[in-house]
Amino acid sequence: MAEKREAAKEAPAESVLERFGLGLAAWSEKWFPDAWVFALLGIVFVFCFGLLIGESPSKLAVEGGKSFWILIPFTMQMALIIIGGYVVATTPAVYWVIKKVARITDNPRVAIAWVAFFSMATSLISWGLSLIFSGLLVREMSRNIKGLDYRAAGAAGYLGLGAVWALGLSSSAALMMATKGSIPPKLYAISGLIPLTQTLFIWPNFWFIVVLIAASVLMAYFSAPSAERAKTVDQFGLKFEPIDQTLEPRQKPGEWLEYSPLLIIIVGGMLLWYLFDLFQNEPRGPIAALDLNNYNLIFITVGMILHWRPKRFLKAVAQSVPATGGVLIQFPFYAVIFGMIVGTGINKWLADLFVAITTPNTYSLLVAVYSAVLGVFIPSGGSKWVIEAPYVIQAAIQHQVNLGWVVQIYNAAEALPNLLNPFWMLPLLGILHVKARDLVGYAVLQLFVHIPIVFFLCWYFAMQIPFVAPIK
Repeated sequence: MAEKREAAKEAPAESVLERFGLGLAAWSEKWFPDAWVFALLGIVFVFCFGLLIGESPSKLAVEGGKSFWILIPFTMQMALIIIGGYVVATTPAVYWVIKKVARITDNPRVAIAWVAFFSMATSLISWGLSLIFSGLLVREMSRNIKGLDYRAAGAAGYLGLGAVWALGLSSSAALMMATKGSIPPKLYAISGLIPLTQTLFIWPNFWFIVVLIAASVLMAYFSAPSAERAKTVDQFGLKFEPIDQTLEPRQKPGEWLEYSPLLIIIVGGMLLWYLFDLFQNEPRGPIAALDLNNYNLIFITVGMILHWRPKRFLKAVAQSVPATGGVLIQFPFYAVIFGMIVGTGINKWLADLFVAITTPNTYSLLVAVYSAVLGVFIPSGGSKWVIEAPYVIQAAIQHQVNLGWVVQIYNAAEALPNLLNPFWMLPLLGILHVKARDLVGYAVLQLFVHIPIVFFLCWYFAMQIPFVAPIK
């Protein structure tokens, strides 16, 4: 007892943010449901909402059920992004970088701020890389830094998905609108093409990224508990060893090709040749060649080459598969929500309401709020954009709001519910071996900071960018 009193005297006083963060962490650990339960709750909520606006329970059930498999191609793409990100992050070259970064500091709070920064910086390249890179970085830091709060560090590793990923190169909505073949015909008739030069590569987007990264890093630093109050990896009963990148000796003649780089050189060279040709000969410029399939191909190809040997590459793939489990089982249930909204009168009801209540001055703010709220129930940037885009774009044209910025309003607001809905946290949870409830407290604390920043900047920049007629 005397020792506890002495330790309490030595511990620094809690700041307001630290106290708030600890309180939210304790609440979420006790009350927050598992991610799959969250998906089931979303189905029940949308079903009840449909009943309230007059839809029959039979139609809601049928439309939801027949959509169960509709997102399977997209599910495969998402799973491959996770696998590709893991494969690249665990290559000797990239993992060497992770280990170096993990030793930048031995101060727990500074370390958590670094995790937040690298999580967001890597998410601008690929959200899949961000989750894996951040997860492995947290694991390395937890091994080396005493007093590191495992919850706060894990939540910082999720900030890429909760802040800026959709403002970067893997934005599903921006890539879709820049590629004619990816846009549903009915949407293309309204919007036309919106090139990346009008979405990701406009000056307000760069300012958006800078502001969100700065605010998030500062919040991660000041809200992290001191070493004396931290819940460390040891208290979770976890112990991580460095990723084993050694290969057991070859024992059979038939294994020669598995250990030789010959096939990697040939096949990897062919794929690089294809990618070079693709980006060089794209008539609308190399940026227009970016889509989810090409992103996956780039990461798989780079992972193959950096692993150098088929045996090591396949070992990394096998290690990455458990992190895809949540995506594989939950996406079909989110497709049920998608089906109930699109296949019934819910979609039209929302569209009519949206057009009726917006004005040129309030449009951008309401788009941001609506996108954030809907994202709680449909946590998929690409699929949700297909639902929203027809009436959101139509209203923007009526109000003469820049269509490229409308996509970016959607992108910025779409990331907000990720801090509450744990769906995209699943790969990170698999790497860290924790539950969503362990991280959500600190993620929600970030949400309180992001909401006013995102909503204000969406509205402010919408006033600065002139309207451009659709390109068809």
